[in-house]
Order: sequence, then C-alpha cells, then structure tokens
Amino acid sequence: MSANGQTMIFGSGPRGEVHLVNSDLSVLEMGDPRTDLPCTVTPDKPELGFDMRFHAGYDVSVPLRELAGSDNLLTILFRVTSEDGKGQPHYFTQRVRVPFIEEDSRGDATLQGEFDVGPGKYKVDWLMRDRSERVCSSYWDSEAAPPPKDQTITYTLRDGEIAEASVDQFQEEPPVHRSAVEALNVKVLINFAPQNSLSSRMQPVDTNALVSILRTISREPKIGRFSVTAFNLQQQKILYRQEGTDRIDFPALGEALNSVKLGTVGVQQLAEKHGDTQFLTNLIQEEAGSAAQHPDALVFAGPKVMLDENVALDSLKQVGELSFPVFYMNYNRNPQAVPWRDAIGRAVKFFRGYEYTISKPRDLFFAVNEMVSHIVKSRNERVVSAISSH
Repeated sequence: MSANGQTMIFGSGPRGEVHLVNSDLSVLEMGDPRTDLPCTVTPDKPELGFDMRFHAGYDVSVPLRELAGSDNLLTILFRVTSEDGKGQPHYFTQRVRVPFIEEDSRGDATLQGEFDVGPGKYKVDWLMRDRSERVCSSYWDSEAAPPPKDQTITYTLRDGEIAEASVDQFQEEPPVHRSAVEALNVKVLINFAPQNSLSSRMQPVDTNALVSILRTISREPKIGRFSVTAFNLQQQKILYRQEGTDRIDFPALGEALNSVKLGTVGVQQLAEKHGDTQFLTNLIQEEAGSAAQHPDALVFAGPKVMLDENVALDSLKQVGELSFPVFYMNYNRNPQAVPWRDAIGRAVKFFRGYEYTISKPRDLFFAVNEMVSHIVKSRNERVVSAISSH
C-alpha cells in the first residue's frame, strides 16, 4: 500500500484557519504518541531534489494482523508548522482503503508519505486512525538545512514555505519576469534515455532530473527565447520539437514522451550498423549548422552515451566554425563508474565547448549560472566585434 499522494487541506475560516474534528485536533495538540492502533513511524530527513525543493516525508509500518478483515479504511492526518513562527500550519490528509486481509496474516503493511519544504526548521504532528477509531500518532522535528557552501542557491520554495509534493513532472512552469535587455536565445537538445543504457525503461528519478535541467534553464530570467529538441538516441528518434518560443511547453513535452515507449529499440535500428552514431551525426549537423536560426548558445543535456563508434571528426568539420558557445549538461548519478568522455562530450570538446557533470542538485544550479555567464560574455564580444567592424 502507498500513501504518498497527500492532499493539502485549505482553511475556510476568516484567517485561513483549518477546522478539524475535535478528536483529531485533540490528538495533534496533545503531543503524546499513541499506539492503540500499533504502528511505527520513521521520519525521512529532508533532501534537496533536482527541482530545488526539499523533499521530506515518512515511512509507517502496521502489522497486517491489525488490519485483518474487510472494508477497513485508514485516515492519515498531519500538520507541518514552520518554527520561524511565520504563517499558518499546513494540514495534509490521505485516505487509504485496505483490501481484505486474512486473520492469520503475518508481516507488515508499509505506507509512505511526503511533502515539500523550503530551507528551515519544522514541527510535524501526525496521526492515523482506522474505522474503529483506533489511533496511532507520532511527533517529530524536521530541518531542511543547506550546507554553508550552498547558501547562494536559489530554492524553489522560500525559507519556511510548505507545499504539497509535486506529482506531475510536466506541469506548467509559472511565468518568469525576463530581462528585456539580455533576451538570450538558447537551443537545447536533450536526450531522454535511461541512465543505464541496458535498462528497458527510464526510472522516475532520471526523468525528473532531466526535466529539472530544462526547468532550471527555463527559469533563467536572462534567457528570452527557447528552442527544444527532445530525442532518444537508443531509438534514433526525435520525440518533440519546439522552435523559438518565449517559454518551454512542459505539458506538451510530457504528452510527447508519454506517447512513446522509451527503452525499446525496433528491429530496423538493430539492423543498422552504427545507426545511433549516424543519428547523432545528423542531429549535430542539422542543429549546430543550421542557418535558419542564430542562437546565442547550443546546449546538450542527458545521460552519457557510449557508442561503438564516435561521430567522425570530418563530419564535425562540415559544420564549420560556430559563432556561439556549446555546452553539455551531462546527467550522471555515478560519475566514478564511467569517468571517460562520451560521444556527445567528444563532439562538444571539438567545438571548444563546456561540459558539466550533473550528479547532485547543487551541480545543476552552479552549472546553469556559469553557463549563462559564458553566454552573456560571448554575445557581448560578438556585439563589440560587429560594431568595430563597421
């Protein structure tokens, strides 16, 4: 059983306060753990995700024999309060229907729950009750504490802010106030592929990391125009294109990715010797050498791709001298396992580009900041050069 889809309860009072059943409120206020419904609650330490939110939560186990029978219902209610004293407590609820369980069942049922917070300290008051009104309650303190070296990171949630855990990886991105002066034009080529090339499908953690790379780029106020090409090198297929718009359409990207079976390779691809190399060659030549658009930067993103044959230098030379910088956001959860440069990295090096290894959320934040600085510097140099040549 899983209970990680908690719903936040919004207050109906004049000050936004939440009205609870008196018995539930009494349990939360009392602060004394109860076990008339036996359970064990293990809090999870808040961890920073690639979406720049701290993900907190808990695991709870209940002996199956305590849930024996049919038509049982577990109701979970908890509140999270920021210890900075600002704002109202946030309440979350979840109902879990329990299937029929034999009286002599052994083992435990395990549930998980999660919520998101910004940097800060929090108090969590938690309870769970069944149809017989038996209650299990637990109370703990939680702290999302960025290390000193990460104090300059901009987090998605503010200090002391509490929110539901996001379940839609491709939800619309909130509007960004963009710089009218800079208005950089960036083209992103992102390889949606499993971290492990032998895997039959992408893991949610990997999809989230790749989408977060796009979101972090899209939130940069100095970038005003986006072109996105999502592809899968295994399948040698373009999955989604978006040309020269003022925002990245994440819902459309998600719809496109959901319509294909990532991790599966057709017979035609298997029959073509070095077909993946030829696909990457054509992609680079088309996107980097195209005269239809003049981006301020070309950005590759995705996991490492180790090919039997790399893109030939002669093919890269055909692209010619680029007037814009090239970058590679290499998402690699375990860089020690594959420390050598991959096929995309070799091509980026040929164009005297910049490669960043993205293993942790902080890597992404600092890589994008540095990348934007390089792009601004490059464009300013081109402007000065164009002025001086007249």
